Amino acid sequence: MQQPTRRSFLQSTACGFGGLALADLLAAQSPLAPRTPMIPARAKRVIFLYMRGGPSHMDTFDYKPRLQQDDGKDLPFALPRLQVLQRRNLQKLMGSPFKFRRHGQSGLWCSEVFPLTAQHMDKLCVVKSMHTEGVDHGQATIKLHTGAESFVRPSLGSWVVYGLGSENQNLPGFITICPLRSDAGTRSYGSAFLPAAYGGTPIGFEEIPSSQATIRDLSNPRLPADVQRLQLDLLQSMNRAHLQRATADRQLEGSIHSFELGFRMQGAAPALMDLTRETSATLRLYGIGTQPTDEFGRQCLMARRFAEAGVRFIQLTYTSRKLRGISDWDQHTNLKGDLEFNALATDRPVAALLTDLHARGLLEDTVVWWGGEFGRTPVSEGRGGGVSGRDHNPYGFTHWLAGGGVKPGISHGDTDDFGYHAVSSKVHMHDMHATLLHLLGIDHERLTYRYAGRDFRLTDVYGNVVHEILR
Repeated sequence: MQQPTRRSFLQSTACGFGGLALADLLAAQSPLAPRTPMIPARAKRVIFLYMRGGPSHMDTFDYKPRLQQDDGKDLPFALPRLQVLQRRNLQKLMGSPFKFRRHGQSGLWCSEVFPLTAQHMDKLCVVKSMHTEGVDHGQATIKLHTGAESFVRPSLGSWVVYGLGSENQNLPGFITICPLRSDAGTRSYGSAFLPAAYGGTPIGFEEIPSSQATIRDLSNPRLPADVQRLQLDLLQSMNRAHLQRATADRQLEGSIHSFELGFRMQGAAPALMDLTRETSATLRLYGIGTQPTDEFGRQCLMARRFAEAGVRFIQLTYTSRKLRGISDWDQHTNLKGDLEFNALATDRPVAALLTDLHARGLLEDTVVWWGGEFGRTPVSEGRGGGVSGRDHNPYGFTHWLAGGGVKPGISHGDTDDFGYHAVSSKVHMHDMHATLLHLLGIDHERLTYRYAGRDFRLTDVYGNVVHEILR
């Protein structure tokens, strides 16, 4: 049998010169093609700094003089009626071991554990009245990332890309750096019933050091790019022929676009993840090359690079287990030592990200969002041989936002005198999601997807935009 020539191979697969235009054709038809916002947009992208474990708000940004004054006394009201809290050995009120000061022209309060972030308080909108459902990490983490605490739903980043597409057709619209394997796991960045193209692309995982984090199968050292292109063109021609006969096959459509995006990513993503291209001054700014800031510093610098390249939603996960083996921000015991360590590991990288985005003009159209799945209790928890910690608290906690159309230098809402319950200008997790979508130019009530006979949306039938914090 005569071996086919390259010319006959191209002709028989109908690639030829038509195949050369495939990338442009698919880009025009791509589910990631940029879409016009529904309403005027204040921001183009989000960088979510996920503080896994639930940072203690009364030890970071929510100063409570009454809690300090009543340290060691009984909580003057009953614990919330949740069995899981009633089972735990919650003790007396525990004032913060850290000092607080007002900062900047805004006079916003910040704990001494964040000396560098404190220099940016005039850029921050500190939301002190967050509340949610879920007293355990898994439930609350899923709520934070998907808006639903029990059902499988698309993640926030997936909804964003579904609504707006991507600014860069050579990169995913949604990237998650060192995401979770536990708690919410892949649900924290999955697309669920949305088409697969809207799912997050993971770079590494929570147990992998950021310096080793990469996108799986990003390169093929066995074959040069032109040969890979020929192979992909052949595969895509067969896939498109199959799709034409099938008339509708969302899985196949997703495969066609993901294969094409994967090929294009080989040329774009490695350069963005190569931090050696940055100056030594920039690396020092983020704390890269020193401990304990190197780990999260790499994530923050990579986030800035992807934001600059047009990625729509960039999600970072801080976990200290790979650094020290402690339980992230989940300080049931040894609150002082463990929170100090986590703050030290994240303060410089976060401050550097704000500095860098501002200097490059990116903070104007980038929303930086910092927070965890819930807060902590104002009463101490009697675990660990008397070493004081705080338990989970979904009833009142703090997130902050910066950039992208958010009012800078303000505090919104409040918890009670002890930091247990949100009591004024309350912001539910649904409200936070609705507000983030609004900043991006998406009406959360109109962003729907029909599945299993009904229209779904990120906020379900809930959520109100918090207009008071918008410029």
